[in-house]
Amino acid sequence: MKIHKRQITLLLIFLISIHLSSQFKPINLTKTEEKIANNWVNKTYNNLSQDEKLGQLFIIALYTNKGEDYISNVRNIVESEHIGGLILMQDDAAREINLVNEFQAKSKVPLMIGMDAEWGVFQRIATAHKFPWAMTLGAIQNKNLITQMAAKIAEDCHRMGINWDFAPVVDVNTNPENPIIGNRSFGSEVTNVVSSALAYSKGLQDNKILAAIKHFPGHGDTDTDSHLDLPVVSHNLKRLTDVELAPFKALMDKEIGGVMVAHLYVPALESKKGVPASVSSDIITGILKEKYGYKGLIITDALNMGAVAKRYKPGELDALAFKAGNDIMLFSDGVKEGKRLIQLAIDQKEISQNRIEESVKKILLTKYYLGLTKYEPKNPANINEDLNNSSHQILVQNLYSNALTLVKDEKKLLPLNCGETYYYVPLEEAPYQTFLNQLNLNSTVIVKKSSEIKSIPANSKVIVGFHKDNSTAYKPYKISAESKKALADLSKNQNVILNVFGSAYALKDVDISKISTVLVSYENNDDSMKATAIALSGNTKISGRLPVLVNDNLKAGMGMDLNASSKTNLPLKSVSEKVE
Repeated sequence: MKIHKRQITLLLIFLISIHLSSQFKPINLTKTEEKIANNWVNKTYNNLSQDEKLGQLFIIALYTNKGEDYISNVRNIVESEHIGGLILMQDDAAREINLVNEFQAKSKVPLMIGMDAEWGVFQRIATAHKFPWAMTLGAIQNKNLITQMAAKIAEDCHRMGINWDFAPVVDVNTNPENPIIGNRSFGSEVTNVVSSALAYSKGLQDNKILAAIKHFPGHGDTDTDSHLDLPVVSHNLKRLTDVELAPFKALMDKEIGGVMVAHLYVPALESKKGVPASVSSDIITGILKEKYGYKGLIITDALNMGAVAKRYKPGELDALAFKAGNDIMLFSDGVKEGKRLIQLAIDQKEISQNRIEESVKKILLTKYYLGLTKYEPKNPANINEDLNNSSHQILVQNLYSNALTLVKDEKKLLPLNCGETYYYVPLEEAPYQTFLNQLNLNSTVIVKKSSEIKSIPANSKVIVGFHKDNSTAYKPYKISAESKKALADLSKNQNVILNVFGSAYALKDVDISKISTVLVSYENNDDSMKATAIALSGNTKISGRLPVLVNDNLKAGMGMDLNASSKTNLPLKSVSEKVE
């Protein structure tokens, strides 16, 4: 019988996985503890029926805002299909805790509970506190602060019974028009993406919350939202190796527990036309497992997304994804059929039973290392307060403060002089009152509408705020023609400080050549506005750097330091303690 090279490689991968089997290991794990873990895995695996083993490969969604019939259906799948886990979606934290407690109690094998919590559990739980987006974090030079943030997110995850944060995004955002990554990326430079992602993953995993770098093999240069249809990444192999694939390769040996595979068509990596990466054996097995030697959990992006749901039937999609090399099918809409088709492929010798053993044991070992065998029910009491309090506010404002990026300050207009009068022109569509209130604690600030700028005396000091709607990470960053005209008019005879409360990309087609001072705050919310006003008043150092290439004049890495001023002394505690 002729044995192909690919078959030998896969056999070696399987044999190695029996010993290593999990990319993630708790810090300070002893050999004795590792042996106990392996014993538990082997014993548990051997006590599972084939149907129960197959069930471990699936994670389904749990919403609390879709009614009781929906929840009853989830309950039925948990009980009858012996699934491996749940991904928590919107939106009631207390109800989710109660349901997780119930489902964990009913499960023979503890459930892996995941969530997309890139900017904290706020991403799904509206009453929680919002942490900065990755793009904002990419501007921060002290990456230890990102680790501190991720540790706090880990604390919130534990509070809810979550074990796996599907983060961080390591897509290199080289396309300003990217509709789905954008603010979710640490930036356009590979080195910054890698260092930021490593810091984020460390904060999670040092605190026993699994991380997952995503979206392999790289979603940063797409112009289609994969939730809606299949994006195409048409770069050649050299470009893919240097940019899209580079962060994943750099992080392969950093013990990050998960890799999430995207629904992308990448012709240079997949020879069959229109085959998404998430069901591509060449990409998942060939590159991620064989070439890069990744031994952690490989999980699909959500299988209900239009990029694949439009092309494959539920169940069929799950089986294809498993055949391609994924260990876990996320957000499955066809668990029963998927299990049937995977078993059929085993019976027909298309998939080996060894492959099931490899994936299931990897899942079981990860669950053990995350402490799931000692799961204790969570208490839903006071959950909203626990997820949103002053400890979050202090940490988050410090993150925004460290992200602030001073692009230019030609006339040395910063810091603001205590007691001096400034004019303030708020532009664009989002709220600005929090920024104004904080500024007024230290200076006299007179607000003028864009229609009133002619009434401002010549040679005044004028703060212009571009306040963009940041209610989601996907809102447009572009500045209106009206706002650009107002800025240009002010620049003719005023000393202008332009403050961008939105993406750095907002400056892409804004003429700032005649603007003395330009500061980027990246987001428009209470925490970012307070942090910005405090920094403008000279109370905290400004030290951020642009995380993205904006245009030929504004390149990634640009920014200047402005030390805190000894002339002012407005303490941080003067910031309103109100948490919203």
